[in-house]
Amino acid sequence: MRTTHGTDPASTDVRRQATRSLLRSSLVSLAVVVAYFTLPMTVGSDAGALARLVVGLVVVACLLAWQVREILRSPFPRARAVGALVVSVPLFLVVFATTYYLMGQAEPGHWSEPLSRLDAVYFTVTVFATVGFGDITAATADARAVVTGQMVTGLVLVGLIARVVVGAMQEGVRRRHLDDQR
Repeated sequence: MRTTHGTDPASTDVRRQATRSLLRSSLVSLAVVVAYFTLPMTVGSDAGALARLVVGLVVVACLLAWQVREILRSPFPRARAVGALVVSVPLFLVVFATTYYLMGQAEPGHWSEPLSRLDAVYFTVTVFATVGFGDITAATADARAVVTGQMVTGLVLVGLIARVVVGAMQEGVRRRHLDDQR
């Protein structure tokens, strides 16, 4: 059934739901970034920072697994896939930025210069983007090990997004198309 304006009400509803989903994902991502910059962080030991890193990466992995399931079930899989990226990538980056910041607070010698929270985000993004300007560098073996871990997990994340999230989106679109034909 079409309205007098030539739009399908069901299509309009799906677009509204997709827009709400993307808006919700954007707000969650914004909340993660705001929390990083505003919440107090307790400086402990390197072991504490690494434990937080592991917990953070487990949270990112669980979130991605849940998002893939939701993409497959969603009536708007493309929007859900974009929403998954909008939340997962910033969360991944904040997990590493937090680790770098806390490591630098516990032992300033880990980095070539003291890291503020913004410096830690900047360094995290330059590593993730494989730009590596060289202005901030890991100065100890422990710091280099964590940065290497970010490089490897970043590649895995990009590969996971390319294969699993996009594949789930394509499967969700295929299922929706088949359902529409029935």
